[in-house]
Amino acid sequence: MTTDESVDPHTPITGDRRTVGERNLDRRFELIEAIILAIATVFTAWAAFQATKWSGVQADSYSVAATQRATGTRAANIATAQFTIDAASFQAWLGAVSDENERGQTSFDADGNYTPNPDLLSGFLHDRFSDEMQPAFDEWIASDPFTNSDAAPTPFDLPSYELESVQLLQDFDAAADAAAASARDANQRGDNYVLVTVLLASVLFFAGISSKMDTWRARMLLTSLAVLVLLAGIVLVATMPVEI
Repeated sequence: MTTDESVDPHTPITGDRRTVGERNLDRRFELIEAIILAIATVFTAWAAFQATKWSGVQADSYSVAATQRATGTRAANIATAQFTIDAASFQAWLGAVSDENERGQTSFDADGNYTPNPDLLSGFLHDRFSDEMQPAFDEWIASDPFTNSDAAPTPFDLPSYELESVQLLQDFDAAADAAAASARDANQRGDNYVLVTVLLASVLFFAGISSKMDTWRARMLLTSLAVLVLLAGIVLVATMPVEI
């Protein structure tokens, strides 16, 4: 920023003793300071608004994450209860098959194929296996587990045993993780806008105190500093994500 050639930058700014050049330069400074203050005020308000909006996004995202976690916990409880029932049913079926074999009422043919008999307890239990357990049991029984050492110990060790509630739990956990990540991003963006707000507030300070300086050099230095910081703040605001 240049000054009038007739003005000594070290000259104190005094009201009645100012020359015409000094008064003209004073008006220029006042105009520049007013423009700086106006622009800085607008961008400071915008940065503060964005910080508040991102804070709201953070709160909403954490709320969604908490809801997904709670729903996932219910799904986990359902999965645990269903697995307990399936395991108890399978254990009861094994006991029934053992008792029936001892009485000569086996449901296995000479080739080891199993055909459930609804008149026997094992057949009664078999017909009441859950929809998730039935495919795994059929695969397990087809592997001839009573004579085949390579067969899976139980149907629950097979990939075909899939509980819908477990899949729901995984989906809820994934949704909760995504919401939590979104909350962390929103928190960082809000913090960035707060930092820009502080930066722009310093512009208001520099431009405001500039008019109180009693030498042109000090006033010019503070005004130039205000301009530089303002430009940096504008660049940061222009490159940051916006939440409406």
